[in-house]
Amino acid sequence: MDSTTLITLCLFSFLAGFVDAIIGGGGLIQTPALLFTLPQYPVPTLIGTTKIPSLAGSLMGAFQYTRRVVVAGRFIGPMMALAFGTSWLGSWTLTQVPNTLMKPFAGLILVAVFVYTLTKKDFGQVPLRTVSASQQRIRMGLMGAGLGFYDGFFGPGTGSFLVLGFIALIGFDFLKASAHAKLVNVATNLASTLFFINKGGLLYVVALPMAAANLSGAFLGARLAILKGNQFIRVFFLVVIATTILRFGWDLVK
Repeated sequence: MDSTTLITLCLFSFLAGFVDAIIGGGGLIQTPALLFTLPQYPVPTLIGTTKIPSLAGSLMGAFQYTRRVVVAGRFIGPMMALAFGTSWLGSWTLTQVPNTLMKPFAGLILVAVFVYTLTKKDFGQVPLRTVSASQQRIRMGLMGAGLGFYDGFFGPGTGSFLVLGFIALIGFDFLKASAHAKLVNVATNLASTLFFINKGGLLYVVALPMAAANLSGAFLGARLAILKGNQFIRVFFLVVIATTILRFGWDLVK
């Protein structure tokens, strides 16, 4: 592999880490870049390779957020454990069956999310309500299990779905939702990374430089989100959701 190709992939990975740290959606940048740039390799090898930089970026984003945002410590640990287990299951399922039916389903949900967020100006700007401890535990557990499997099996949009869930179901604002989403992303990315490492064949010569780039982008993205606050994250959220919808639509047309 020539140095120009590696530099290009690292630039895409940096951008992916930056976007993903703010509101999720980095996989829409990083994964296609790898698939289009290195078409000579099997798709599972490339998907597995992307998990290493994604994990690095998630760890950096989580570290930056948790230094400045109070997290629901009692509940996030069990949620991460569930997400880890179901993400591993999702990755295994991906090796057994195709995931092509997920795109139209996820696309429809994202359209509804985009319209709702666009029309509800106060969505995610302030904490909306406080749910009971038992309800918070149940809702976060269900989110962790469901979106963990989705991330291992399909992936794109997981961070955005997590942010939406934390706002709509738990009552967090955008900043707090992003912080919790990053922690869950650490668990799902770690599970997928370990799964694909166990299967072997990853392109470490690509994955490790991309991991450094993704980590750097995540550092800047998280710092910017914390500095700018909820309104900035809301706008970024809408942009990422719209881009995700267009990407899914393009894939379906093709």
